Amino acid sequence: MADDKNPRETLWELVKEIRFAMITHRHPDGTLRACPMTMANKEGMDEHVHFYFLINKQHDLAQCVGNDAQIQISFADPEEDSYVSVSSSAHLSEDRALKEKLWSTQAQAWFPGGVEDPDLAVLVAPVSSAEYWNVKENQLVQLFKMAKAAVTGEPPKGMGEHKTVQV
Repeated sequence: MADDKNPRETLWELVKEIRFAMITHRHPDGTLRACPMTMANKEGMDEHVHFYFLINKQHDLAQCVGNDAQIQISFADPEEDSYVSVSSSAHLSEDRALKEKLWSTQAQAWFPGGVEDPDLAVLVAPVSSAEYWNVKENQLVQLFKMAKAAVTGEPPKGMGEHKTVQV
């Protein structure tokens, strides 16, 4: 990943291939709960501004967002040593054009009625802030740096890129 990209572009580069996210939300009983969701964004959409998820309106997450819009979206790609955490104030959308734009053959399994399925909504998650960790060194270099740190007592340096993106 090129260092000359702006942090928002880097954020998208890190998550676009992951597709699966854990979304944490506050349940009405006050507890935090998380559930896996498939990101519906497609290349060329406003990926630098919003994340989209096709969701069943009866799903616990959809019900909870109606009461407390604050969610946290977590992406992880352990093979690439990249991790992303996105904060959002989400809402549900019934916009048919948006549903059509996001529709995929995989969605058919969850929504047999297609874009007209009465339970289908779009969870729209505008990115308010995000953090990402992107380790660029291979694991052998990382192990060497950690071993050196253990011997010297100094924290390892240069273990990758960590940035916060504010929108």
